[in-house]
Amino acid sequence: MINIHNLGFSYPDKTRIFSSFNWNTRHNESWSVLGLSGSGKTTLLYLLAGLIKADAGTIKIGSTQIERVRPETGFIMQDHGLLPWAKVKENIQLGFKIRKFYGPDKKHAPKNSKSDKIVEKKALDYWLDRLSINSIKNKYPSQISGGQKQRVAIARTMVLKPDLLLMDEPFASLDVKTRESLQNLILKLDDDNKQSRILVTHNLEEAVYLGNKIIVIKGDGIEPEIFENPGAGSLDYKESSSYLKMCNRLKNVMGTLE
Repeated sequence: MINIHNLGFSYPDKTRIFSSFNWNTRHNESWSVLGLSGSGKTTLLYLLAGLIKADAGTIKIGSTQIERVRPETGFIMQDHGLLPWAKVKENIQLGFKIRKFYGPDKKHAPKNSKSDKIVEKKALDYWLDRLSINSIKNKYPSQISGGQKQRVAIARTMVLKPDLLLMDEPFASLDVKTRESLQNLILKLDDDNKQSRILVTHNLEEAVYLGNKIIVIKGDGIEPEIFENPGAGSLDYKESSSYLKMCNRLKNVMGTLE
């Protein structure tokens, strides 16, 4: 699915984030990304999304070399990214409007993305119901809770049927109960939708619970450390000894980076 080869990236102030960085994933894998603040976790997502360009090396998703935004990639951000002047249903429909603007040119939008109001209405209604936000569809972002805002952000992405879902600290600002509810929702969505998921998080326990594979970016910008975590994805994984062992293992790894 993802092939990163000899990636190099620096910010304008010359801060070097990646240098000869390599990473490969397969289709339908669920990854968690860990690392200290400033190690490049969010930068990695922006590079994968095509929102910023690498200085060196290549990024491929499937057969596509990433040089611009890839229409089949969905991106859910921590701050939700909702338009405050638009109602919930209008925020969810935003992706359809942007896709119509670019058209199905195989570069800015998927080749099978011709406008179909009936299909779009079905997708909107499905995700309003699937994410339990139908009752708030006519409210504005200022009128709903943080957890509801994140559900709206998820719906806005999922209506476009991405094959790769990028998530940047999506639950960081939520209370514990709401965060756990949305974590479980993501696992259920994984079962329903065949897609790859890359989750950036500072929460080690969340990384272990949601990622079948975990990549730790060490901050040297070169070789990350990768861990297999096959038990992730089941709702009772947190009760297992394997979960506790993986958490402790990663705590030790993270401790060596400080």
